[in-house]
Amino acid sequence: MHRQVGDLKFDEDGLALRGLIVRHLVMPNRVAGAEEIFRFLADEISPDTYVTLMDQYFPDAQVTRKPGRYPEISRKITGEEFREARVAAREAGLHRFDTRWRRHGIGI
Repeated sequence: MHRQVGDLKFDEDGLALRGLIVRHLVMPNRVAGAEEIFRFLADEISPDTYVTLMDQYFPDAQVTRKPGRYPEISRKITGEEFREARVAAREAGLHRFDTRWRRHGIGI
């Protein structure tokens, strides 16, 4: 995809024109492998990759119907897990992030 569209570009009003956006859903207990994904993005794709970190994971359906079946994902993420994902993205060399989360008082 990156080879086809390149890094995300915005117009003068801040609207996305063209380019790659990666959305990463932060999962409990690091099951989504954020550190490895961010290193791959920075090293193999581009350190200018635009990343949206998402904290919306909610355990539902099969995860909650059978208690104990999926203990590693049977809860929402913690604030600390989200902060760890942000730090991992920065440490991997990524620097372009969606900033809409700032309205919630969370810094990256």
